[in-house]
Amino acid sequence: MASLDTVIYGDVTVLDLIIFAISVVIVVIVAKVVSLYLKRALSDRMERGELDKLIRGIQVAIILLGIWFALPSFNFDVGQLLVVGGTVGLIIAFASQKIASNLSSGIFILIERPIRIGDDIRINDISGTVEQIRVLSTIVKTYDGVYVRVPNEQIFTSDIINYVTNPARRIKYIMTIGYGENVDQMMHVIMTLFDEHPFVLAHPAPTIFVSALGESGVEITIYVWVPSRVWWSVKTNLPGQIKELFDREEIEIPSPQRIVRFTSSPTGSEIEGGS
Repeated sequence: MASLDTVIYGDVTVLDLIIFAISVVIVVIVAKVVSLYLKRALSDRMERGELDKLIRGIQVAIILLGIWFALPSFNFDVGQLLVVGGTVGLIIAFASQKIASNLSSGIFILIERPIRIGDDIRINDISGTVEQIRVLSTIVKTYDGVYVRVPNEQIFTSDIINYVTNPARRIKYIMTIGYGENVDQMMHVIMTLFDEHPFVLAHPAPTIFVSALGESGVEITIYVWVPSRVWWSVKTNLPGQIKELFDREEIEIPSPQRIVRFTSSPTGSEIEGGS
C-alpha cells in the first residue's frame, strides 16, 4: 500500500492518479452508452449529420462534467476554479443564451415530436412542409418553394398546427342545385362518386345534407374525409368531378336570380325584369 501513497507531483499520489483514471474511464463508458441510446432513439427523427453533432456535443458535456467531479481526487480546490471561471462563465452563458435556448428547445421537440420531417405545418405566419429538424433550428419549405429557417425556440413556444398528424382530414363543400331538381337523386349520384373514389374514406363516412333554402336554389353541404397526405389534391379535384357528374345527370346548378322593379319609366308604365 505504501506504493499507492507515493507522491508523483505536489500532493498528487499514485492512488489519486488511479482514482482519477478510473473515474475518467467510467465517464467515457457512460458517454458511449448515452450516445448509443440517442442514436437508436433519434435515428428516425433527425438527419444523420445533425444527429452526429448533437451526440458529439452531449458526449463532450458528459466527459467534461465527469472530469470536473473527478478533480477533487487530486485535492484540487474546485472553489478557486469557480471563482476564477465564474465571471467568464457568466459572460459565455449570456452570450450563448439564445443558442442554449434553441438547443434545449430542439431536444424537447425531438422528445415530444409535435412535428416530423415531411409534415405539413403552420407556425405563426409560416406554412409549409418540414424539410429538416436540426439541433438549433428547423427548415420549413413553404408552399411557394421558399426555404425558411425557424429557430427551435420559436417552434417550441408557438402554437403549432400540424395538418397531417391525424391520418384523416375533412373536406367541406357547399353547393347549390335548382329547386326543380330531385335532392335524393343528387345525393345518390354524389355518394356513388364517393364510393368509387380511391381516396374518399368510408370511415368516417361522407355526409350530405340540405343546409339552407337559398334565393337561387337548394343549398347542399358535403363533408368528406380523405387521407391527410392527399387532402389538397382531392380537395381541388373533387369539385370538377362533381360538376362533370351533374352535367352527365343533367342536374342544374342555377345562376343567381334577381328581380329588378322600375317604379317609373318615360312612358309612365311599370317594368319588371329578371336576371
